[in-house]
Amino acid sequence: MASSLVFPAAPRNQISRRIPRVTSSLGSNASTSSKEVVVVGGGIAGLAVSLALHRLGVSSLVLEQGRTLRTGGTSLTLFKNGWRVLDSLGAADELRQSFLPVKGMIMKSNDGRELRSFSFDEEAPGQEVRAVERRALLETLANKLPPSTISYSSKVKSVNAQGKEGTMLELEDGRKILANIVIGCDGVNSPIAKWMGFPEAKFVGHCAFRGMAHYPDGQPFESKVNYIYGTGLRAGFVPVSPSKIYWFICFNSNSPGSKKTDPSLLKKEASDLVRDFPSDLQDIIRNTEEDILIKTPLVDRWLWPGLTPPAYRNGVVLVGDAWHPMTPNLGQGACCALEDSVVLATKLSGSLGKGKDAVNQALREYADDRWPRIFPLTVRANLVGALVQWDNPLVCALRNGVLIPKIVRLGPFLEHTNFECDLLEPVVSS
Repeated sequence: MASSLVFPAAPRNQISRRIPRVTSSLGSNASTSSKEVVVVGGGIAGLAVSLALHRLGVSSLVLEQGRTLRTGGTSLTLFKNGWRVLDSLGAADELRQSFLPVKGMIMKSNDGRELRSFSFDEEAPGQEVRAVERRALLETLANKLPPSTISYSSKVKSVNAQGKEGTMLELEDGRKILANIVIGCDGVNSPIAKWMGFPEAKFVGHCAFRGMAHYPDGQPFESKVNYIYGTGLRAGFVPVSPSKIYWFICFNSNSPGSKKTDPSLLKKEASDLVRDFPSDLQDIIRNTEEDILIKTPLVDRWLWPGLTPPAYRNGVVLVGDAWHPMTPNLGQGACCALEDSVVLATKLSGSLGKGKDAVNQALREYADDRWPRIFPLTVRANLVGALVQWDNPLVCALRNGVLIPKIVRLGPFLEHTNFECDLLEPVVSS
């Protein structure tokens, strides 16, 4: 396996117009600096692991390739395991003030017929579900980090193993950082994962539209997740706040398809897909601003034992989508990235200052702890997606007439959201 890799240039991701208070901690010259812990990627996983380390008294540097936080995108649904981690990080209460608690779930056929209705209080006591704007989550995490934690416009160009000295990260602007520990949080197409020998994430045969509708005078929907099932096609929506609704459409596709950039064409394509679905969904799409709508192929990576590389190698470790991209069918992508962050930070914080062997042992324990949880969830999310994306009319009739109304139980289905972690009490320096 190669010990170095040069990454090709890639288009810059969408960035937000808001400049967070944290700024760059690296100069613009081409000198080499040394850092104990470097986090590559300023998304949910990267900011969460940096914040978890900070609360345990460990400083880190976050390298973010964008000029600001990349807060494009729409919303994500966090279940109780995600909220337990946010409680641990001291970030949950601030977010709870802005986003509605989801009270249950309604499942319908595409002709509008209700198949099943669930109440979380009655069928899954203790569950906490809220749809949270990605922008708000990132900004909340970032604003709890010390100033200068995040270095913007810091895209990694190459990675080179330096043996016992650590790992050399060369940035596109010529700067070099020698890191004792590198935490790869650089997303589904992670260059760090590629350097470690991981295969590309695999397209699963479905694509998804996601959008955010805005109702300035107040949205009219009950605070429940709404799922609508068609043939090889499904959609859903959930209230995010008193004025916003998050929605999605998932459809079967033989290929990831070409990348359309015209937002008006994307909106028309999404609306045409569900033209025979209930009118509420069409109204939600009409109330969606075109720049808050995205289309993506769904991918995952199965972490086969003995075939897939381990999550760590000589002081380098992967977190979140960089390690285990999964389809959104269980709503666990962001939640599992948050779980990763506190598990890794807790194990890593106790190993620092004890030598390279202690660090690698901590990374090994993190991977060993997380794999038995992550691999089954990835597989389960994939299988659930395959089941609900059936395109055989007879099978869909069986799903709508028997499976959903008579067999599905909410409590057992949500058992995977059971996750506990201790509060990470901030370390107060003397």
